[in-house]
Amino acid sequence: MLILVGSMLTSGFLFPGIDPMTNVINIPTTWQVPALLLCAITTGPRSGVISATAYLTIGLFHLPIFHGGGGLTYLLTPSFGYLTGFIPTAWFSGRLSQQIEMNDFLGLTLAAMGGVILLHICGVFNLIIGSMLSLWPQNLLSLLFTHSLVPLPAQITLCPAIAILAVLIRNLLLIE
Repeated sequence: MLILVGSMLTSGFLFPGIDPMTNVINIPTTWQVPALLLCAITTGPRSGVISATAYLTIGLFHLPIFHGGGGLTYLLTPSFGYLTGFIPTAWFSGRLSQQIEMNDFLGLTLAAMGGVILLHICGVFNLIIGSMLSLWPQNLLSLLFTHSLVPLPAQITLCPAIAILAVLIRNLLLIE
């Protein structure tokens, strides 16, 4: 529960008193993906999958914590494929981070990057299927640009920061 509250839910809420339109640096991504990767890389695949599953469950059935809201209607949005990709991404990144040769800054950065790539593979697969079924008015190229090509560079750029935080947290928690 601590992992869920500390790592995942904060990415879905706005902090009181902070104007969301005031940004120091505008990055075209949400905090959901970095929080997921940090959780999985720090605590491993099992805890990462549990927190990702809990996050999806809470977002679908209880609170509007996803970037565009929440609820069961979110199942039919183009971005839901990326959210379902949280589960394999958490497992994959967490599993990579537990390998002996991956237990340093470079290894954890690569584990985070691998997670980002897998997340986008899951999301693109959903976009292709949805476009073939004509679920959305936008064409496939427009959906790919909006949901993958725009946020991907920012998500890859955040991977070293995720790795730095993961190394610090793993050292504090004595995780090897």
